[in-house]
Amino acid sequence: MIHTFKRNETVSSIAAYYGVSASRIRYDNSIPIGAEPVEGQALLVLIPELVHRVESGETVSSIANLYAISEKQLVRNNPYLISSPLNVGDYVVISYRDKSYYPVHVTGYAYPNISRNNLREALLYIDDLAIFSYGFTSDGALIQPNDTRLLEEAVRFDVNPILVLTPSTDLRAFSNELINNIVNNEAAQDRLLGEITSVMDEKGYTGIDMDFEYIRGDNRDAYTAFIKKTADMMRTNGFTTNVALAPKTSADQRGLLYEGIDYRALGEVADSVLLMTYEWGYTYGPPMAVAPIPQVTRVLEYALSEIPANKIDLGIPNYGYDWPLPFVKGQTKARTIGNMQAVEIARDNGASIQFSDTSQAPFFTYPDHEVWFEDVRSIDRKFDLIEENGLRGGGYWNLLRAFRPNWLLLNERFL
Repeated sequence: MIHTFKRNETVSSIAAYYGVSASRIRYDNSIPIGAEPVEGQALLVLIPELVHRVESGETVSSIANLYAISEKQLVRNNPYLISSPLNVGDYVVISYRDKSYYPVHVTGYAYPNISRNNLREALLYIDDLAIFSYGFTSDGALIQPNDTRLLEEAVRFDVNPILVLTPSTDLRAFSNELINNIVNNEAAQDRLLGEITSVMDEKGYTGIDMDFEYIRGDNRDAYTAFIKKTADMMRTNGFTTNVALAPKTSADQRGLLYEGIDYRALGEVADSVLLMTYEWGYTYGPPMAVAPIPQVTRVLEYALSEIPANKIDLGIPNYGYDWPLPFVKGQTKARTIGNMQAVEIARDNGASIQFSDTSQAPFFTYPDHEVWFEDVRSIDRKFDLIEENGLRGGGYWNLLRAFRPNWLLLNERFL
């Protein structure tokens, strides 16, 4: 259930209404001890179907075996078990009522500086950890990030580590001149792909994610040829290739983000693609939803006309923006915030959260500010698009910020 919190309600009254634990509602929705939800906040209410009371000597493994489920699924249902021991008399959820199942492939992107807690909680629910990012020089020398910790955690949680490659020499900014050079320089390509496959073998990567943006229109065919060459080499070495795609709505869409991207051709040569269906609301733009459903849907409809559904992952933003008002084009800069941080901002400023029926996203205002973010309602709409269109799955940009109710909703709907 997704419950919209109303004035004069409490966590306890909601728990009593649904017949569930108030402490789990509080935990599942990251509500601070001693606080109540914000008016208009969407709460995920999970109703257990089967629970188990912990007896002396039992472990996560023994309880999972008792009910013929995996240890990972037991911890997914009770994610506090990542860091908290089992105590005699505790109740753990074995299964939830009305759980649905549609198999999806879930990718999460992470920077090396992600906190351990946020990383581990996300790793419970994803298939691929896309490590952001590797870069390269003009002559094809590979530039490596400090990815040791992320690789170790991926192995611990049995998640596929994916090497993300970006056209960058400083691992921060994209360079279309670097793209122009690599797609037209066979020697540099050979060096780069050789170094990549060596690193992937050495470190245990299972695939590559090609995140090239701002590709010039005159590099369109050369870029496709480079991706084909990459994908062929990856398959030969037992690796997969995913390509990130700017959110186009037509083949002839103008603009630097779009002209160098050939949806049909890239969809044919890659194993999978990620639609970057976010950033309509962005740092220097006017206040609006980051991923409004009408715009997301238009991109998806075009993608489905060019690429098989079972190759497509829908991009899902794990962040929002806080805009100072009034908005002045070319001057105003929004602050990037986490989705749970947005709720805290609303609480601290006595704001009520609203929900846009058009954008299918939450927002609120407080003095001289407007905030748009994601919650379980907006995420649920995106999950609908994945299921209704038979997509391969979804990709989260990115995992740096905590968003526990999202993961529990994902578990309830798909895992």
